[in-house]
Amino acid sequence: MSAPGGIRSTCPYCGVGCGVLLSEDKNGALSVRGDPDHPANFGRLCSKGSALGETLGLEHRLLAPKIDGQDSDWDTALDLVADRFSQSIRDHGPDSVAFYVSGQLLTEDYYVANKLMKGFIGSANIDTNSRLCMASSVAGHKRAFGSDTVPGTYEDLDEADLVVLVGSNLAWCHPVLYQRLLAARKSRGTKIVVVDPRRTASCDGADLHLALQPGSDVALFNHLLREIGARGAVDPDFLQHTNGFEAALEAAQLETLSPTGLSEEEVRAFCDMWIGTEKTVTIYSQGVNQSTSGSDKVNAILNCHLATGRIGRPGMGPLSVTGQPNAMGGREVGGLANMLACHLDLENPDHRQAVRDFWQAPQMPEVLGLKAVDMFRAVADGRIKALWVIHTNPAVSMPDSAAVRAAIEACPFTVVSDITEHSDTARLARVLLPASAWGEKDGTVTNSDRTISRQRAALPAPGAARPDWQILCEVGKRMGWHAAFDYESPVEIFREYAALSGLAGQFGRDFDISGLSGLEASAYDTLAPTRWPVIADRSGGRFFADGNFYHGDKKARLLPLRYRPPAARTGPKYPFRLNTGRLRDQWHTMTRTGLSPRLGAHMPEPFLDLHPNDAATLGITPADLVEVRSPNGSAILRARISDAVQPGQVFAPIHWTGETAPSGRIDDLVAAETDPVSGQPESKASVVAVQKMEAAWYGFAVSTRPMAPNADYWAQAPTRGGYRAEMAGYAPAPDWEEEARRLFDLPDAEAATILDPARGTARIALFDKGRLLAALFVDREPVAVVRDYLATLPDAAGTEVLTGRPPADVPDPGPVICSCFGIGINTIISAIETQHLMTVEAIGVALEAGTNCGSCRPELAAILASTHQREAAE
Repeated sequence: MSAPGGIRSTCPYCGVGCGVLLSEDKNGALSVRGDPDHPANFGRLCSKGSALGETLGLEHRLLAPKIDGQDSDWDTALDLVADRFSQSIRDHGPDSVAFYVSGQLLTEDYYVANKLMKGFIGSANIDTNSRLCMASSVAGHKRAFGSDTVPGTYEDLDEADLVVLVGSNLAWCHPVLYQRLLAARKSRGTKIVVVDPRRTASCDGADLHLALQPGSDVALFNHLLREIGARGAVDPDFLQHTNGFEAALEAAQLETLSPTGLSEEEVRAFCDMWIGTEKTVTIYSQGVNQSTSGSDKVNAILNCHLATGRIGRPGMGPLSVTGQPNAMGGREVGGLANMLACHLDLENPDHRQAVRDFWQAPQMPEVLGLKAVDMFRAVADGRIKALWVIHTNPAVSMPDSAAVRAAIEACPFTVVSDITEHSDTARLARVLLPASAWGEKDGTVTNSDRTISRQRAALPAPGAARPDWQILCEVGKRMGWHAAFDYESPVEIFREYAALSGLAGQFGRDFDISGLSGLEASAYDTLAPTRWPVIADRSGGRFFADGNFYHGDKKARLLPLRYRPPAARTGPKYPFRLNTGRLRDQWHTMTRTGLSPRLGAHMPEPFLDLHPNDAATLGITPADLVEVRSPNGSAILRARISDAVQPGQVFAPIHWTGETAPSGRIDDLVAAETDPVSGQPESKASVVAVQKMEAAWYGFAVSTRPMAPNADYWAQAPTRGGYRAEMAGYAPAPDWEEEARRLFDLPDAEAATILDPARGTARIALFDKGRLLAALFVDREPVAVVRDYLATLPDAAGTEVLTGRPPADVPDPGPVICSCFGIGINTIISAIETQHLMTVEAIGVALEAGTNCGSCRPELAAILASTHQREAAE
């Protein structure tokens, strides 16, 4: 649907579900702006959303089907996929095949994949990368409510008096929601509590930070439940709509605070705020879910809201925020191995029969499918012989990812549908199928507060790329089920899906959008953001204020819970607890955000945060490279010394891959331990050892084209003019000029060099008719050059580039702090000093920094404080 500002669509990143306006700019590129009329963001976008237009080039696109690395055509590729899957099913049964899909799929794509696998292949072996981020929330919801229902809405953030962020760095991972929270803080004085082992950007605006020990959330919320009981804060009327309160309270009274590592004063302050504030929202995310006790953590939070009746009313309730744009849509269509479409239960024979009859399906699985970790174990041991991976990169994103890579490589037949062949998973596939990308897709997604939004195409699909639903349908037809997959457009799929939800409604389930089942194509095209349910007598709203739940007795359940420590235990061999997470400006494995120079400039290489005391003990200084080892694998990362992590704990981001930094693949370190209820892996509590990398040489390089480093450590990122790379190795090259020509693939370029073999230094610049093409800087210590200046090259620079410093008349902006506007730290410090800026708001007025998504505001505040401290000392 076109609007005055362009085509209305939805951002493809996190579960906030921001609306965007897409239009062609004066240079013919796609311009992306926030949609001021979308209820999720009201025009705001984060740095990633703002940079979407920079990620749409064809340089990395898969443009034709490929078989065994060679270009093919659609008929040949689809026939091969259908034949091999059919053969495996004939020879070994339906459970010998599997789909591993993604929250990047649109709901219509997801629905077709689920229908094909469960209704026609007859296996429940379809799981999704959403298993890695929100499966524990699903399990917790179902245990407490009888359904996977998100009770509240984003409007609750506007009306709450207290918001508790548990295991959620909202400021970086859901920046638009965080700005909404800060606006409420400014307008109504909303208090903010952060519960997180690490001091994150979200702590900058918090009234209280509880730096609890990893995995101890159940102990904390059990203590809160005990205090709720002791202080008479229960809601006796609402408890009539629940079961299990006494047992839950009894279990909580057996708990101690010792696992949390928090002081009694800190916890008392938290309990005073939570119990004394009726309008309380508890937001939780991966720090809760990604745990071997993730489901229990969710239920410990839900217990407290149920006991006090603080659920389903304005400004109060639990809110799970999802990590992907359509994680919620995947849950709705049964994209998980233990679910049916429309929140129906796979293990319920009446539900199975109803779905089978609706689909006119030949068979339905009667047992749960394999969840993600078990699925790839089944690939490894040969139970799964044909695997189809769609829009995800499990070769680096799964725990124990080296073992997953080996499993995929050994699988007899692997298909990957994606927008690129340049991923660790795609490189292991027999067949590659080119799929449409964001900006080319047409369908719907559902965000974290149940709002269904349209994603609309603004660009034609390039080359032979096709929509995912169409690819899946073509395989279904070739496998013999032509009528079931004979869709002509996404609206037909949506109507069928909405009609199926009406059956769920008849079973008394929460998910029912049957009011949309009669949409004409024109109405689908213009569909405005719509929160489910959508039925004759109801549209949207909150759940559970009336005390009606989805267990058989219509009551909620409080669970008796006890703290369980993380699966891995620290000890002399592995003394550190590893926390993993996301960065402000990157997304998953960077197949999209990694194409944006602006986003890559903030943190261009993988790193490990170490507490200063631990760094001192290990003899590690800032900018050192460190070797990190776990029982599962190893990595090499850049050390950052920071008291944001506690002693004995380290933090590393998840985003780097074999394409961008092979030794930075952090999930190689993570054990494949899972929650026994949800199957979600414990990604934030592995154990590791850390030591300084004793490198013989360090290097930094810039180039107009991608490089091919031959180094034990390397990390490559895009720049405005090409690429930059950090490198290090245990053994230096015998001839650095020759190595530079190989690295840059410039065997005949003109060279300017400064070589000092005795000191182990080399500086080499390569030119074509005087134009700089590439430069390499090598030293026995981390190379001392002005990286952010060099990253602006190649330019009109000559041999002066070998100094590694900008000319006197060229300003050095320094490392980027504000990615939205590309503003570096030196520019910010200069403005503070010369314009006498005293507040973050003043920096925004002077430079625009921090005025878009606001994610850099904590860093701006820290720069402001340190600059003023330095001036005072002088």
